[in-house]
Amino acid sequence: MNKRNFSFFLGLILVFILSNQFISCSLSKKDDENKIVGAITLSGSTALQPLMERASEEFKKNNEDVSISVQGGGSGTGLTQVLQGAVDIGVSDIKAREKLGDNEAKNLKEHKVVVQGFAIVLSKDVNIKSLSKKDLKDIFSGSKTNWKEFGGDDKDIIVVHRPASSGTRITFTDKILDGDKELENDSTGIIQDSNGNLKSTLNTSSGAISYIGLAYLNDIEKENFKIISIDNIEPTKENIKEGKYPFWSFGYMYTKGQEEKITESFIDFIEKGENKNYVEEIGFIPLSEMKIK
Repeated sequence: MNKRNFSFFLGLILVFILSNQFISCSLSKKDDENKIVGAITLSGSTALQPLMERASEEFKKNNEDVSISVQGGGSGTGLTQVLQGAVDIGVSDIKAREKLGDNEAKNLKEHKVVVQGFAIVLSKDVNIKSLSKKDLKDIFSGSKTNWKEFGGDDKDIIVVHRPASSGTRITFTDKILDGDKELENDSTGIIQDSNGNLKSTLNTSSGAISYIGLAYLNDIEKENFKIISIDNIEPTKENIKEGKYPFWSFGYMYTKGQEEKITESFIDFIEKGENKNYVEEIGFIPLSEMKIK
């Protein structure tokens, strides 16, 4: 090879090396730009808390530099905190306007992300299989106070209410009490502000009744309570999907102002149901599975 050809050949090698370095740097820069990093804070619905906790675990599997803090407190708390800027996302099982009113709710961006079902639960010693909506109105208003009035044993009824900040309570009022807030009379029983305390009360009390998200009733826990039908319709996923069972709601995530990339990505991850299996596995229903809207 003469000197001239050698120089030409050497030049080609240098061009090739420099080109690869440039492409490698460009791809690396692009990867850095697409990488999701940072922290998200959420608070709100305890009924949706199992989904938020599981979703955060799934999301972080592909986004190792992300930190997500999930707190409960109730839908009202979550909506208030996101409105005040105390958290990035307010999680709610009711629409913001139902709790905040139209003027404040319009400052929030709504994301409908999932469907959740609820069940009427009784202490194990109550021999009742189904109650009608009218029966539930009579019980929670305090107009009837003994299980024998519903075909059960001669046993006092202990009503376990949810607090006023609870989205589950608002859903119960809307779907079961037909919107009449006066029919849930707190003076007739006791109030429990967490699902854990509610389950403990039902476990240790005779003749108790309450309501809870299906996501809080795994197969083992179902043995500790009596889950009953409403108007002889069981609280199954299929009955909810088909609109036969009345006690369910949509789950929402709310933000305020311009969303950060990390917040937008996490909401999209849940909203688009990138992994429907884990959503149904923990007791929720993907939006795409609903046969009614």
